[in-house]
Order: sequence, then structure tokens, then C-alpha cells
Amino acid sequence: MAPWPPFLPILLSLLISSSLTSSLSPPNTTKPISPTKPPSAPSPTTSPSIPSHSNKTISPSESPSTKTKSPSAPSPTKSHSLPSPSPSTSPSPTKSPPSTPSSSSSSPLDPKQLTALQSLNIPTSKDPCSPPPSSLHTAAVCDGSKPFRHLLSLRLANCSADVEISVTALKSLSTLTNLEFINCPITPVHFPSDLASNLHSFTCIHSLKKLTGVWLSRLQNLTDLTVSGVTVNARGPSIVLGAMKKLKSVTISQANLTGYLPKHWHLNLTHVDFSGNRLRGKIPSSITLLENLQLLNLSSNLLIGEIPTSIGDLLSLQNVSLASNSLSGSIPESLSSIPALVHLDLGSNQLNGTIPKFIANMKGLKYLNLEKNNFNGVMPFNASFIKRLVVFKIGGNTNLCYNHSIFSPKVKLGIAPCDKHGLPLSPPPAKDSSAADSSDGASTDDYSMADDSSKKKKKPRGPSKVVLGVAIGLSSVVFFIIFLVLISKCCR
Repeated sequence: MAPWPPFLPILLSLLISSSLTSSLSPPNTTKPISPTKPPSAPSPTTSPSIPSHSNKTISPSESPSTKTKSPSAPSPTKSHSLPSPSPSTSPSPTKSPPSTPSSSSSSPLDPKQLTALQSLNIPTSKDPCSPPPSSLHTAAVCDGSKPFRHLLSLRLANCSADVEISVTALKSLSTLTNLEFINCPITPVHFPSDLASNLHSFTCIHSLKKLTGVWLSRLQNLTDLTVSGVTVNARGPSIVLGAMKKLKSVTISQANLTGYLPKHWHLNLTHVDFSGNRLRGKIPSSITLLENLQLLNLSSNLLIGEIPTSIGDLLSLQNVSLASNSLSGSIPESLSSIPALVHLDLGSNQLNGTIPKFIANMKGLKYLNLEKNNFNGVMPFNASFIKRLVVFKIGGNTNLCYNHSIFSPKVKLGIAPCDKHGLPLSPPPAKDSSAADSSDGASTDDYSMADDSSKKKKKPRGPSKVVLGVAIGLSSVVFFIIFLVLISKCCR
């Protein structure tokens, strides 16, 4: 074999170095940097205009103060395990007193009533009948009689504990038709007969320390009675309500009231709230005779038995709360006859049977709580019905299940999905459930996560560019050497 030409090692080294350099050096992806422009001077900012507030009708559960719109307020988030906004157990202490007759030349307040206000530590340096709108302590409304005006409405709020109400002061206030005590821990006194018979509205919230049923029963001409957060010593509401034949609205809540619900009711009642007491026994069917009843709140008591089947006769009913009792039986079919029902709270009882389908057809319903009962079968609600509700709670029913073909597994209802026999599936282990959640394609986020993971899996497939370049370079060198060997043989 003849010796190789002297230029062969040089060519061989050049080829190897060039091939390795081309394979190992990454492609240049650097983009040319364009010259940056100097920042332009900021334009003068204009002060945003303040939107004018339009008059808005406020629902009874809202504060009577004017509401302002907050820009881009987020819509209320729907939670299926939300805490339940049950009917207000403590009534709002912001009742609007009757309007004061205004006059450019108002006559002064009756001197006896002025002295009575002074004994209650109410400032009288200014006209007590015209308190500032932001007053949190007192609110007085007077008539326009002459030569002296007289008090029609009086609110005592946030009183000091050392304030004492004398019988003399109360006698001079016999013209009152509305009297309110709010956060006034003073000792109750005997109301004079003139004042007791003249009152049409009486409110006592966290005030007067302790009341008796007999004391309240003397207010016989009331149309509105509100007592909350005050212990009432009485064996049942009948002692309080028996003589109040004009009563339209009654709230005795969080009052430690014992006994049974009345068997006889005044037919003009529109609002009945006995929540947060220790009332026991059954719900009397006579309560369904209240044709004008709009709110019924008997929650958080010791009631037993079934819901009266004639509850559907309460055609004006809008708000029903019977939660946190020991009621049993099924949901009465007659509830379907109530067209205006908005709030239905039957949670934390011992109700059983299947949930009736008619509930899904109640167009005005916004609040539904059926949690912590003994319901069974398949839940008859679809996703569109649940989305329409503001609050929906159905967890805590171990024998109840939902159709998993209707709801995404991402929806947390607090009950298990149904199997092919309509029975609840046992909850899967935590690891399996997490794996199922991660692989579920119920939302766009899940889809995007799946795409990203598939991309990540495709990256390591096949040889890397560096290895491929080295292999190509070496193979080309081998072929070139063979080619040179053949040429050298031919030149011999």
C-alpha cells in the first residue's frame, strides 16, 4: 500500500473540526435589537366624572341608607356549600320613624315632654324633633299641633346603663305611637295605661334586660311587635299575643321563649318570627289559616312532627324557614301551590323520602337549603336550576345522589354521584379522586393542562440534535477516508 498524500491529514482534521463545530453550535436565534424610542410625555389626566346616584327601591332586608354603585363590582360568587342567609333572626334596628310635619314656624315641644327627654339624658339644646340624619342615639318625631307639639315616635339607642326611666316621664310621653329601645340595658318599668294603649309599634333589641309575657301583653293595640336578644319569661307566645288583636307583624327571636306554638292566631298576621327559642311540640295546622302571611320563621327551636300538609294554603308566603328543628316526614306536595315563594330553608332536620320534582319548577325561588336531612333517591335538579339560585345547599344527605351525566365532577354538591341503579356511589379514595380530577376535561383549564403535558412528553422523543450532528459528521469523515483510499489506489 502506497503512503497517503501529505494533504490528507490536513483535510481530515479540517473536516472533523468543521462538522463538530456545526453540530455543537446552536442556531443563532438572536433578533436584531431595534432602537428604543424615548418615552413620550404623559398626557394630562382628566379627573373621572362621578356618576350620579339614581333612586333605587331597597328591599326590606337592606339598609335604608342610600346605596352607591361600586365600579365593576364582582358578581356574587355562587357556592354550593355556602353559609345560609336564613331569615333575619335579629331584626334591623333602623326602622324609619314616621315623617315629621314640617313648618317654617314650628311651635315648641310640650314642656312636660321636654323635661321627660332631659331626664333620659337626651340633648334638648336644639329642637329634639329634628335630630341630625346621622344620629345613632335618638330619633324623635313630633306632630304639628299648636301651641305645643307632641312626640309621636321615640327611639332610644345605645343608652348608658345608669339611665333610669321614671313613671312620671312615661306619663308625659303618652302621645307616643312608636317606641324603640335598641342596645339600652336599662331596667324595664311599668308603662302607664295611656301609653300602653296608645302604642302601635314597640321594638326592644338587646334592651330592658328581661321582659315577661304579662308585661308585653298589656300593649294590646300593637300592630308591630319586635323583641330580639332579650329574655322573655313566658310559657309560649300565646300569653303575649292573646290580646293583641290588631297585630300584623310579630318577632320574638333569641328570647329563650319556651312552651308551644299558639293554636289560635290573629288572621291579619303577615310576619311571624319565633326563631332561636326553645319552643317544642308540633307545628299546628291552624297556622295555615293566615292567608296574608308572607314570612314564617320557626328555625332553631325544638319542634317535632311533620310539616302541615295544608301549608300550600298560604298563597302569599314568600319566606319559609323551619331549619334546625327535629321535623320528620316528607316535603308536602302542597308547597307547589305557593307561587311567590323565594326562600325555602328546611335544613338540619330529619326529613326523609325523595325530594319532590316540583321544587325545580318554582320560578321565583332564590334560596334553597335542604342539607343535613335523610333524603334519598336521585336529586331532581339540573345545572340550570342550580345556577338560577343564589344559595343552594343539599349536602349531608348520605342516601341522596346526583346524576353524574348532568353535572361535572368539578361541581361540589356534598353528595355522591349515582350508580346505574340510582344508588349513591361510595366516595373514591383521595388519590384516585385527585387523579380523576387532574385527568378530567370538564373545563378549559383541564384541556390546556393536558395539551401542555402532551407537549412536554413529546420533547424527549428521538435523539438530540447534538448527537445527531456528531453522528452525521463522523459518518461523512469515514466515507471521505474511504474515498481518499480509493483515489490513492487508483493513482498508484
